Amino acid sequence: MDKRIGVYICQCGSNISDWVDVEKVREVIREENGVVLARVTMFACADSAQKEIVADIQQEPLDAIVVASCSPKLHLYTFRSVAERGGLNPFNYVQVNIREQDSWAHSDQPTQATQKAIRLIRAGIAKVQQAEPLTPVMIPVDNTIAIHGAGVAGMRAALELADLGTTVYLIEKEHFVGGRVAQWGKMSVTNQTGEEIVTEMYRQVIQRPTIHLFTGARILSATGSIGKFTLKLKLIPRYLNPPCDAIGLKKAMEACPIVVDDEFNFNLTKRKAIFHNFKSEFPALPVIDMNACTRCGECLQFCTQIDLDQQEKIIDLQVGSILLTTGFNPYEPKPGEFGYREIPSVITLQQFKRLLELSKGEFRFGGKKINRVAFIYCVGSREVEGEHKYCARYCCTSAIHAALQLREEFHVPYIYHLTRGIRTYGKQEILYEQSSVAGDVYFQFVEDDPPNVEASGDHVKITIHDLLTANQEVSVTVDLLVLVTGMVPRENDELEQILKVPLGRDRFYNEVHPKLRPVETVLDGVFIAGCCQGPRNIHESVSSSLAAVSKIYSLLNKGEIQLEPTLAIVNPDTCEWCGKCVEGCPFDAIEKAETDKGFVARVIESNCKGCGMCTIYCPTEAIDIKGFTNQGIRSMIDAMAGD
Repeated sequence: MDKRIGVYICQCGSNISDWVDVEKVREVIREENGVVLARVTMFACADSAQKEIVADIQQEPLDAIVVASCSPKLHLYTFRSVAERGGLNPFNYVQVNIREQDSWAHSDQPTQATQKAIRLIRAGIAKVQQAEPLTPVMIPVDNTIAIHGAGVAGMRAALELADLGTTVYLIEKEHFVGGRVAQWGKMSVTNQTGEEIVTEMYRQVIQRPTIHLFTGARILSATGSIGKFTLKLKLIPRYLNPPCDAIGLKKAMEACPIVVDDEFNFNLTKRKAIFHNFKSEFPALPVIDMNACTRCGECLQFCTQIDLDQQEKIIDLQVGSILLTTGFNPYEPKPGEFGYREIPSVITLQQFKRLLELSKGEFRFGGKKINRVAFIYCVGSREVEGEHKYCARYCCTSAIHAALQLREEFHVPYIYHLTRGIRTYGKQEILYEQSSVAGDVYFQFVEDDPPNVEASGDHVKITIHDLLTANQEVSVTVDLLVLVTGMVPRENDELEQILKVPLGRDRFYNEVHPKLRPVETVLDGVFIAGCCQGPRNIHESVSSSLAAVSKIYSLLNKGEIQLEPTLAIVNPDTCEWCGKCVEGCPFDAIEKAETDKGFVARVIESNCKGCGMCTIYCPTEAIDIKGFTNQGIRSMIDAMAGD
């Protein structure tokens, strides 16, 4: 017997109705078999519309509903909840996307868009006719989490989760925590230093007995699924056996003959193969860089705690969830970009900020006192052509704050800012005003006419067509040119292959939805926070990490979690165990099982994502997906193909 189906066609304000004739769609759809009610609504997701649907389910009564609106990515759970409140099984509801897949895609062909909407809704009706009540799968969950990245966002999340009773494994690829913040001196708005922030957070981390910190750690593999992930870690040793004699270590570092560029100072200075040079580097233990070390043995004469024979360790961790807080990299200009690497007096913003910290007394660079400094903004951001089309958000504020520090601490009199428009949003606008009042000079250029940079003796000459003076050509000669560089994604190729977290077009990790699910990924149990998902300042990074804490704790604290019941299911009567489904499954969710009739495939429900890859590989159609059966898909195709 046909189900009694209600169909709701959303205008989405005008996002759908401007191009789809929703009244015509309703007139056609109301005649479909099983449809007892068809309504047009302004906003199906609005509270008033939801209450109307609940009332219809109960009064008609309806056996199933179809909502034709926006993407299920946005409101799948909204309308499942509506179905439940009306007394339906939530899986007797189907959402049809007639916005992203129809009205927006075919805004230049409204007649055809209307016809497509009718066909899409017919397919939804056919699907819901085949739908069966499904019961979610419940699995136990470990109240433990792995946080990858021990910067400010990662440490703050670890502290909050530990205080809520969750066991935390804090994993840091480098041998020191703090991320980029450890490299900065005074920071905008608060004037706190990176050293102060990292020192306090690290002190709190080591005081929490439920936080287990691993530095020099790499994730080699990840198996399992939400509630019970198994991670394999490789731990790279420091080649030291603490406790260490400070005097002996100092002599050992002095004796080391190997000198390399110091990446902490963005290669402005040098360091030894055995190093620990900065107060903000925690744990406060040196490490030997085995990529540089020649094992000459000079250091062994002064420090008996050095052990060059320490071996890497492999350990397994079992966790209920994973949080990625892997941070960002500053953009590295290409050789020749605004004179970078070709003119000695051209440096990046990150180098400039380290130079401020390293300078004492007077501000010098390249052996000369600096009296004139220029900043070129949006280097590696807002590109007309290229992959960095986004605004990196923090750069304007950081550059202006650094310029104020330069003027205040070193009394540099001439400071020029060459911008494409200042974006010091919120209260950071105060810094822009302070800079202007202090005497900094601002010019503005357009993206297709950037400043020209050339060497002028041991100075740098910059020529610009300035929008603020009616496009006049202006030239300034400075002692130092700073390229204000933006944020780019940190290179995590191995991690991306292991966890398969999707990336956006900007190559940052991609959340499900920036407003509705801002810290969740499409992988259940895997969350993201901080600058790994896009450019942001410290306050914004911490805010996103706290949002992730809220989501993670609500998930892990229950003791068990509910999985989607749309999982693979095997018909043992038709399965001949060829093993092809195992080859096709990307989540290790199928295993070989023995029955009275022989070997068949068996689905590991906790691993299965319902992706359907196994159904493609199965030559006998012995595997189906609950809620998305082969028969159901065929009925949808037939419905769309019909007149």
